[in-house]
Amino acid sequence: MTQDGLRVAWLGHKSAGVGDGIITYSRELTDGLRRRGVEVAFFHHGEAVDPKDLTPQEADASVALEAFPVSPQRWVITSPRSRRRLIDWLKRNRVDVVHVSYSFGLLDFELPRVCGQLGLPLVGTFHAPFDTRLTMWGGLSRTLYRLYATPLSGCDAVIIFGETQRGLLERIGVPAPKIHVIPNGVDTDKYSPGPGGKREPGIRRVLYMGRIDPEKNVEQLLLAFLAAAPADGVRLEIMGGGADRRRLERRYRDRRIHFLGTVTDEQERIDWLRSSDVFVLPSSIEGLSLAMLEAMACGVCTVATDVGTDGDALRGAGIVLDPNALQGELTAALRLLFDVPELTEVLGRAARQRADERYSLQRNIDAVLRLYHEVASGRRVTDL
Repeated sequence: MTQDGLRVAWLGHKSAGVGDGIITYSRELTDGLRRRGVEVAFFHHGEAVDPKDLTPQEADASVALEAFPVSPQRWVITSPRSRRRLIDWLKRNRVDVVHVSYSFGLLDFELPRVCGQLGLPLVGTFHAPFDTRLTMWGGLSRTLYRLYATPLSGCDAVIIFGETQRGLLERIGVPAPKIHVIPNGVDTDKYSPGPGGKREPGIRRVLYMGRIDPEKNVEQLLLAFLAAAPADGVRLEIMGGGADRRRLERRYRDRRIHFLGTVTDEQERIDWLRSSDVFVLPSSIEGLSLAMLEAMACGVCTVATDVGTDGDALRGAGIVLDPNALQGELTAALRLLFDVPELTEVLGRAARQRADERYSLQRNIDAVLRLYHEVASGRRVTDL
């Protein structure tokens, strides 16, 4: 099904070959929209991407905006020249919807006013992770949510990932009718069970895939893995980079533990997922992890903490851990899966079914398109 005549200005994140969730969201959604016949002009910060890394359609509609970094966490200040370039482009070109993938940078706080003055509907996807517990991470996430209360309230529609997140936004004053639950989607044709290119006879794998930063609790996973007393034929593969990587790599030298570094090639990441028996995400704070959904779609037995909306997505189709008792529960879960390997197959099938039924990219794009058309026409929008 195509959506003839729809044109979208998308403000998001681009990096060729990188698996960061917020980058993947922009790439997968814009690619999917283009396949439906939507014309997408993609504005992103940073240097222009090499044309050979882009499809012909992307090369015609990928606009890099000069920006000055504020922090390693993607906070940037758009240069005055690029800010003016964006506004002039929006004035000159007919678009039906402006869609911003928050956080885009300090420009986030100007967009509702700019779009309001130009008469353009503004849709925002709010990716910010959160934790409802009384923890340091919970306090930081509540502060960030309060900071975004005004720009989110200025959007015509706000896309979030679950009902718990809806409650947080309503409590900080974002009008309830503007909030729409449209969970992340994963391409379940591309991310699917199959023969993994990393398989080795007699080897069973536990995989972590993501940033190696304090809030991801990778050290707790390493400790739980060793405490579960895995046999020689069990491997823990840690994929990704981050602030804690070098320290952990030096400290945990064990023949059963491998640090893979950052893997930028998507097919190689799929091969690692398909070659793994268990996927673990032990984070203290999340939104809705695309890495977790990708593992589920590949039919991998999935273990994750009950933070953000990850627990809601996984519950009944995997093992959900209490983040307040992470070390003990994670050790027990790994020991159970090592002792009863048949359980990994059962949970892997359940994870695949859950991803296919509730978290497919096709379902996500259907809902986003419906939202675009309804905000553009001023009709009341209902949730997915």
